[in-house]
Amino acid sequence: MIALKFGGSAIGNAQRIYNVGEIINTYLSKKPIVVLSAIGDTTDLLIQAGNNALQGRIDGQEIRELHYSILSDFKLPSSSIDPLLLEINNILMGISLIKEFSKKTFDTLISYGERISVRVVSEYLNKIGIKSKAYDAWDIGMVTDSNFTNAEVLDSSFINIRSNLSYLETNYDHVPIITGFIGKNENGEITTLGRGGSDLSVCVIGAALDVEEVQVWKDVDGILSCDPKIVSNPLTLDTLTYEEASELAYFGAKVLHPRALHPAMKMHIPVYVKNYLYPEKNGTKIINEQIENEKLLQAITVKRNVLLIDVVSSRMLGSYGFLAKVFGILRDLKISVDMVATSEVSISFTLDFADDIDPLVKELSKIASVEVKNRNSIISLIGNVKKSSEILLLTFQILNDLGINIKMISQGASKVNIGFIVNDDEADKCVEQLHQKFFYGV
Repeated sequence: MIALKFGGSAIGNAQRIYNVGEIINTYLSKKPIVVLSAIGDTTDLLIQAGNNALQGRIDGQEIRELHYSILSDFKLPSSSIDPLLLEINNILMGISLIKEFSKKTFDTLISYGERISVRVVSEYLNKIGIKSKAYDAWDIGMVTDSNFTNAEVLDSSFINIRSNLSYLETNYDHVPIITGFIGKNENGEITTLGRGGSDLSVCVIGAALDVEEVQVWKDVDGILSCDPKIVSNPLTLDTLTYEEASELAYFGAKVLHPRALHPAMKMHIPVYVKNYLYPEKNGTKIINEQIENEKLLQAITVKRNVLLIDVVSSRMLGSYGFLAKVFGILRDLKISVDMVATSEVSISFTLDFADDIDPLVKELSKIASVEVKNRNSIISLIGNVKKSSEILLLTFQILNDLGINIKMISQGASKVNIGFIVNDDEADKCVEQLHQKFFYGV
């Protein structure tokens, strides 16, 4: 068996659903398990409808029209989704009456995007002769914790999914069309998995069933060597390791969320990133160990709008408790950091600009002097650690020629990522020159 995931843009209209049907048909001999996101802009429309209901305006017309239009194009009845559309309206009325749009209600409301999409696509597949069945994630045993809007999948899910779907290995009598992004907690309450949730769903299902491969279908040819908004000639990467792909995602690449890959990595299942617009292309294959090659770098990423925090304490010179105090404060405030550099009396680290840092600065100031520097970018070089000296030499030469000073540099514990910080307004020209040098030799 294989597991396929299609995002919202891949099923955004009737023509694209037709194309997805063609892709699924191509892989029928491999017994595909299909995971879907919500159709097109459905999630955004549901959020907007919820916020409008909070203001007393109940209107789900755009949501109905989007899905009715697709069903009409395929000459399919609306009976499979009408009950769900009615439930959406009831939830919106509830929000309007009690004047509350909690995280729990939020998750319940936006779950309908995926729940409707699997029914629409399943109806279409059955019409064209591909026997299929729509499943909500909890139907196959997807169980999460109760962290609404950003839930984690519980280990019991793997056993449940295996128990519910493993019969398909020997008796594949239909294509399962399963909701991504959503699950239920142990109390039976609907949850969502946060950013990259559908990618996580397909990797969990793939790992539970020990599939041959996972395919994530997007609107790009694969994972690129750099952001095409910065460089005009990025390369499509043939292969990446799980570790490299995770570092890329964490430090700016938008193709796959780092946590999505974990289940596949544990089971050594290859993950392909492919383009639903050009299904004949190979895409990028993510595997456990990289094939030996002479490339210095696999990719360059940029994470913008980063805060750099310098914490210096001469009072704690040589104290073993200094770092413990700093990280204890970060833990208590539930703040995660991207990069860290330390010395005996100081520590520097980076945070997303969106983080509320006033409580952090207040607590850190009790033990040290604190300086906050904004408008920074993290440039990450994902590459061949065996050649880190050569990578750094070329990098420093380029930065010197550009007159750019590095504010901080760190090599990640993964040993596949060298990151450094520059001013936001210097990031693009820095990346352009680095990409040209490392990938084209000029």
